Amino acid sequence: MSEIRRVGVLGAGLMGSGIAEVCAKAGFDVVVREVDETALAAGRRRIENSLSKAIERGKLGAATGAEILSRLTFSSSLEEVASSSDLVLEAIVENLGAKREVYRALDALCPPGTIFCSNTSSLTITELAAATARPDRVAGLHFFNPVPVLRLVEVVRGLLTSDATVAAATSFVRALGKEPIACGDNSGFVVNRLLVPYLLDAIRAHEQGVGSLEDIDTGMKLGCAHPMGPFELLDTVGLDTVHAIAEIMFAEYREARFAPPALLKRLVLAGRFGRKTGRGFFEYDERGSRRA
Repeated sequence: MSEIRRVGVLGAGLMGSGIAEVCAKAGFDVVVREVDETALAAGRRRIENSLSKAIERGKLGAATGAEILSRLTFSSSLEEVASSSDLVLEAIVENLGAKREVYRALDALCPPGTIFCSNTSSLTITELAAATARPDRVAGLHFFNPVPVLRLVEVVRGLLTSDATVAAATSFVRALGKEPIACGDNSGFVVNRLLVPYLLDAIRAHEQGVGSLEDIDTGMKLGCAHPMGPFELLDTVGLDTVHAIAEIMFAEYREARFAPPALLKRLVLAGRFGRKTGRGFFEYDERGSRRA
């Protein structure tokens, strides 16, 4: 299998921009693709702001920051990604139809040797790979938010993923300075399989009067040494994201512990997604800091 030098990233949202940033930091040439110029510009600003903060904190030199940015190309063209990538990392909306559509298009455009990896957090790799004529070259690389900070990446083998693809994907993760763990192709993989029921149970506990939002969060932080309580974490991940993941996992497993609680559904319907909208379980200012 050929060496990975050039990376394409589909999606410039929170996860996609973070993935593009760490790839460029690791020395890879990166093409970031979004469907429209507004979303593309927002993704570029997100990366620039992240690098600026690292420079301000003394974790990165200004010249190094400029060098990292020079490795990034921003485009709305899928053809540009296809023609210039040894590996394509997909980080678009968590929707099976949308993902399968983009994989079909990529499969027709990319050379036969190109590896496809999905950042999906809940869909199975096998059902994504089925949209291509190269299921042996499709794997999962599930990063965690914030991508520049958290070291874990789940490497997911689909039913038809080859040993060579898994080896290449694992080596790529290590080249990014991340720690890979191997996962089977079950919905939620390792982390979300355990984390999502915990978060949903916290919501149910609050609904049932077990404790206030603040007391449940404090209990888990001080009693279990968690860096964040479940409601802080829910607001950080995004209530809409957690709701979508829970729906997918419930459809897969048909177990009540994966079913979204009523309160979560209501908050999502009300547009209260967490930090990114300024209000979820808690309220946040324009900088994303929690209001007292």
